Amino acid sequence: MPRPTKHQPERGDARTRLLEAARDTIREKGFAATSVDELCQAAAVTKGSFFHHFKSKEALGVAAAEYWAETTTAFFAGAPYHAPDDPLERVLAYVAFRKSIIAGDLAEFTCLVGTMVEEVYAISPAIREACAASIFGHAATLEADISAAIRERGISSDWTAESLARHTQTVIQGAFVLAKAGNDPALAREGLDHLDRYIRLLFGGPNKKKARS
Repeated sequence: MPRPTKHQPERGDARTRLLEAARDTIREKGFAATSVDELCQAAAVTKGSFFHHFKSKEALGVAAAEYWAETTTAFFAGAPYHAPDDPLERVLAYVAFRKSIIAGDLAEFTCLVGTMVEEVYAISPAIREACAASIFGHAATLEADISAAIRERGISSDWTAESLARHTQTVIQGAFVLAKAGNDPALAREGLDHLDRYIRLLFGGPNKKKARS
């Protein structure tokens, strides 16, 4: 997911401030280690205000995943990788864009929903499903360009646009895990370089379009 600039939640209503505090704090510390008291302090709201907007910490987790999906959808919709005319070039530009936003502290560029789902997939179906909706929903935005690239290049294989779109997210989320394990953003960028090479190999190169009669 994108690398929004980390900031103190000093604007907007209390609910939005809590969601922004959750976005930043959970990416930095994880869901389990983030307390309601800490979120209230970061958002400059009372505990009563927290429970006015969210029945529980789990409810906050679901809402944070939904907020992440909403804000990142807008972020990616306006990103420059949509500009190329060739659909495969758009897919490769997406990978390049994802690499370009891997910068700064780990908590600034890693994925909120990826972080949460790794922790709670077995204990909170509600958060897991909200995170899945965000991750798979984002993957689906690549399917049209991949399908068009398949058609233009006459690709016939046992893989589909949907499966390759999901694979991009497998690599990206895994790249974030390696960056955390090695405490080095360069490990994530390395993973995106290999994803670029893999896609080029699948399609035989970005400029090798299907011969036209």
